[in-house]
Amino acid sequence: MNLVCRNVMRLSASLRNGKPNQGPQVFLRDTARHFSSETEEQKDPSIDQKKEPSIDPFLQRSSSGFTYGRLVGSPRNTIKTDIINLLEGCNVTLQDIKFEYNREYAPTSVMVKFPSRAGFDAAIRLIGRKGRLYRLDKADRSQWDFLTSYDGKVALLQGIPRNALPDDVERFLSGCDFDASSIQMFVRQAFPDPIRLALVNFPSPTQAMHAALVKNRSFCLNNQISVRVLQ
Repeated sequence: MNLVCRNVMRLSASLRNGKPNQGPQVFLRDTARHFSSETEEQKDPSIDQKKEPSIDPFLQRSSSGFTYGRLVGSPRNTIKTDIINLLEGCNVTLQDIKFEYNREYAPTSVMVKFPSRAGFDAAIRLIGRKGRLYRLDKADRSQWDFLTSYDGKVALLQGIPRNALPDDVERFLSGCDFDASSIQMFVRQAFPDPIRLALVNFPSPTQAMHAALVKNRSFCLNNQISVRVLQ
């Protein structure tokens, strides 16, 4: 208001001094500048900005990168190729599958790493259409990282006599191609008596499966041994 009053007084003085043209021009120019300044100061810069649509953080993470699932309901003798056939079309490879075992090395579930959330959703629909007794649940990456992948190259020997030595296991596996330095022997509690187990590494899944086929139910000392390949 003070600026407006000064402009009015300046206009009156100009008229009295015989300069009628300068007063209105100065008044209009200063007044226009004053109101223009107020308009610029009050303008909210966010008005011209388009608001980006909000994106669910979970969907944003799932749109790229891996999605992990736990598959339950698989039979005891399931191998990785069976899971590949079950999830045909979901872009899952042998390296994307890990079996989860309990302390007695009985399989309890299968962890699957999908290339995307879309692959996981496709697997859900596929399992539903096939009518299998499988169930696929969402899992965390930490659960995947925690598991060991045996890749079909490790054989589990169950029922080894308590007095057996690594040399006895080597004689039991004679004729098979295996890594003798990898033999691990340990005991697990079972009912009615504890059982002794051994893990043995083989150069390839084919050689491990060959050992399981030719040595399963054979004898080590006086005990009949069960041989199974871990996935």
